[in-house]
Amino acid sequence: MATVPPLKFTVRDPNGLSLLTGPPFSGEPAATFENLGRIPCSASKFSNDGSKLAVTTPNALVIYDTDSGKELIQIPAAGVASAVFSPLGTYLQTFQKPQGQQKNLVLWDSKTGSIVLQQFQKAISKTSWPVIQFSDDESVACRLVTNEVHIFDGHDFSKGIIDRLRLPGIDGVQLAHSPASHIAAYVPEIKGAPANVRIFELANVSQAQSVARRSFFKSNTAQLSWNKGSTGLLVLAQSDVDKTNQNYYGESRLHYLTSDGRHEGAVPLSKEGPIYDVQWSPNGKEFLVVYGFMPAKVTLFNVQCKPLFEFGQGPYNYLRWNPQGSFICLAGFGNLPGDVAFWDRESLKCFHTLKAPVTVTAEWSPDGRYFMTATTAPRLQVDNGFKVFKYDGTPHYEKKYDKLYQAEWRPASSDVYPDRPPSPGARKLESKVEAPKTVQPRTGTKPGAYRPPHAGQAASVKAQLLGLDETSKASTGSSAGLSKSALKNQKRRQKKKEGADS
Repeated sequence: MATVPPLKFTVRDPNGLSLLTGPPFSGEPAATFENLGRIPCSASKFSNDGSKLAVTTPNALVIYDTDSGKELIQIPAAGVASAVFSPLGTYLQTFQKPQGQQKNLVLWDSKTGSIVLQQFQKAISKTSWPVIQFSDDESVACRLVTNEVHIFDGHDFSKGIIDRLRLPGIDGVQLAHSPASHIAAYVPEIKGAPANVRIFELANVSQAQSVARRSFFKSNTAQLSWNKGSTGLLVLAQSDVDKTNQNYYGESRLHYLTSDGRHEGAVPLSKEGPIYDVQWSPNGKEFLVVYGFMPAKVTLFNVQCKPLFEFGQGPYNYLRWNPQGSFICLAGFGNLPGDVAFWDRESLKCFHTLKAPVTVTAEWSPDGRYFMTATTAPRLQVDNGFKVFKYDGTPHYEKKYDKLYQAEWRPASSDVYPDRPPSPGARKLESKVEAPKTVQPRTGTKPGAYRPPHAGQAASVKAQLLGLDETSKASTGSSAGLSKSALKNQKRRQKKKEGADS
């Protein structure tokens, strides 16, 4: 078996950023590079393969080699609010708060520090960042502007805009990552017209002839998610207002389209309520959805949009596949109490459940064998720290901080850590632990009619007035009428009493 590199992760507290080695741990985690010590910075970001680490300082971005700890380059960019590497680490994209018409969106060459592209960007959001999207091989890049999507040659930005997709009202775009064959565009509801999502072939994008399209109402925002292989697109459509007044956060619907145009429709969810999370499997052949009024339901679908397995119900709003697609974590974070369940994809059995309350961030390690949760500031100012669990839910390590800002795994390319089956010990645990009560499917029993709180007390008083014993009272179940046997018993007791009196 080939030697694989050790896992590494960063932690950032008021004293700075440290790159630590592990797990597994023998004692306390050790700093990877003693010569670096703790790096003063306000943020950090790894490249996708983990080979580079960019840290944000007040006056510059500093890029380090994470294998040697060597400083590679300093980019003189002050006041950077967000920074992200392109998929292969060729470019570093930064955003600064705009001052006038300053070109504040910049694409830097990560080796030379030279500016590759510089444009104006008014603002960014969690869903719109990064503004410039790349395919996984960086052959294609795109950027959404008013009523248009601009297409670039990802290997040569000096060519300028090489193609355009013009679509009035467009508000969202997602470039297929691997391969870069298609692009998806979203247009929200406008003046009574329904929202729609369209898929275009990149080779003919300027003709604006879609190969797949779906229209729907009740949507003013949408999240677009391609699978690996660029054959399927999930669309989580949301509206700010729920006209049925069932959900404070609005309504959500999940749609599915294929890039060959053979399928378009709503994903058949079997429970009403919000959709909390949707995640494609790393293999691109199936996806998970957690949805419905609490307790939420979790369902596994294939690429034909057919349900494969029901994980039952529980207090969940978060799900993650490990990078190999072999293990699944279901959890309830945020305003939920922190229930976590670990599942094996092959056997579709639950390893273990546990509690990880007040979790702010959580993610699998790149080797898929560990899961880290963290409670960080400024989201939470107390109980800061991180916990590491094994893939089967076994606690492995925990460290508390007075204040922790960040805890993040160093990522790795998908071919670095091969998939490994559960160990025999985990298999034994798996055979003993069935799906916990919090994730068991409901029996589907029909709820009884509503009875006001005083009804039970009224029934008891009436039963006593009629002379019923406790057994008869339980058999009637309410004050509404007596059974024939109860009436006969009542008459028999009355006759005996009259005979005794005479």
